[in-house]
Amino acid sequence: MPAEKTAIQPTRSKDFPEWYQQVIKAADLAETSETRGCMVIKPWGYGIWELIQQALDRRFKETGHQNAYFPLLIPLSYLEKEAEHAEGFATECAVVTHHRLEAVKDESTGKTKMIPTGELAEPYVIRPTSETIIGVAFARWIESYRDLPLLINQWANVMRWEMRPRLFLRTAEFLWQEGHTAHETREEALEETRRMHGVYEDFLRDHLAIPVIAGEKTENERFPGAESTLTVEAMVQDCKAIQAGTSHYLAQNFSKAQDISFTGRDGTVQHAHTTSWGVSTRLIGTLIMAHSDDDGLVLPPRVAPRQIVILPVTPKEESRAAVLAACDSLAEALRAQLYHGEPLRVQIDSRDLGGGIKKWEWIKKGVPLRVEIGPRDVESGKVCVQRRDRPSAEKEFMDASAFAASAPEMLTGIHGALLERAAAFRDANITPCDSADAFERHWRQDQPGWLLTAWDGTPEQEQELSKTHRITIRCIPLDASAIPCAAQVGNACFLTGRDTPRRVLWGRSY
Repeated sequence: MPAEKTAIQPTRSKDFPEWYQQVIKAADLAETSETRGCMVIKPWGYGIWELIQQALDRRFKETGHQNAYFPLLIPLSYLEKEAEHAEGFATECAVVTHHRLEAVKDESTGKTKMIPTGELAEPYVIRPTSETIIGVAFARWIESYRDLPLLINQWANVMRWEMRPRLFLRTAEFLWQEGHTAHETREEALEETRRMHGVYEDFLRDHLAIPVIAGEKTENERFPGAESTLTVEAMVQDCKAIQAGTSHYLAQNFSKAQDISFTGRDGTVQHAHTTSWGVSTRLIGTLIMAHSDDDGLVLPPRVAPRQIVILPVTPKEESRAAVLAACDSLAEALRAQLYHGEPLRVQIDSRDLGGGIKKWEWIKKGVPLRVEIGPRDVESGKVCVQRRDRPSAEKEFMDASAFAASAPEMLTGIHGALLERAAAFRDANITPCDSADAFERHWRQDQPGWLLTAWDGTPEQEQELSKTHRITIRCIPLDASAIPCAAQVGNACFLTGRDTPRRVLWGRSY
């Protein structure tokens, strides 16, 4: 039988990495920049990021955080104060060493070259993360326990020199938010770490329709300089893991290095307990890989720049005015409806293009609901409705007013269907494992998925298994019992044979 025709070639099953690139291209989300390792985020892709940003920003402010902005360039000496942290990013750092360019004519070619001159007294690192420079500011701002807690967030770009870039998932420059907080006690800082971890878990479920496993990183996988790192791990459709967000308890490691100290309630000088937490434009790559299909992008409604697109069908010029009037009327009725407290985002696509071209463009862009209105629909008072979470040929004819009234409920249904589908896929691809032989066999598969095991091995044994099989412990789940196959995992560590209550998830990742 001939292969099924799809809008995206190759399909997910044939070449997942190339399929991912083609979905981004077809949806017009982003493109590779002339600057090595960097990307240009195009309006549709940036619209998704703006909606992510706005929703998270509301949540941060509801939890008492304020936005601020700190320098892009970090003096090298600041990083040297926290050696363990700096070493973790050292190979990814881009360094600025000069402050001036001079035009010099090449006598052999006659061309003018720009030569860096004016060497800086101290090099600057383009921020790979901002703990060090924000810590210096915190040291100035905090004097007494009355100044605590200090709850700050920054929306910014960062640079980590990436050798193998992939749009949204790994680029040299990317956008993110980084929260940084200082607290009077260890308990308060740990509570903050857990609170923001929960914010990320809820956001991915409620806005991106992505179910995640919430857990803690092992010692080998912690953020450099952290005492504890909490993570939310998402499974995408090639069964690999994506670290979708992290929250770190930094203890007093940074505050001692940067003298973030305060006069305590008993009059003694103490060092603050600090946290940091963040998510990035990697979330866009995660939702692409989690939900999209072989016809293109599939967007959860809450982060869709347009939730509903109305397509006028005007085969004859004499019917055009009536069709457009019906489209305007429907759009007005839809915009009067609220979805999660906000007016529906509706667009009428009246461009002078063929109906099939427009339809497939919006399919590939992932718009949750498409509505077609033609002359016969105007006469009957009906509209043709198509959902992006269902096959592209599936359609439903509805009374126009009934559709306008039920559109928010339909969007809720789309979100729920995407979340349920992703959760079912993830749970079907987590396998229990109780023996070293089964562990070895599992990683020989093409798309092995994740393994759930009991684990009582050492960091060195973990590192050796990671190197051998190109895997990592994605997390120690906070609630392993919520994973459907957990009951099939015994108490004995598959490697050492020792009894342990600890369960870990292993997987390959991006």
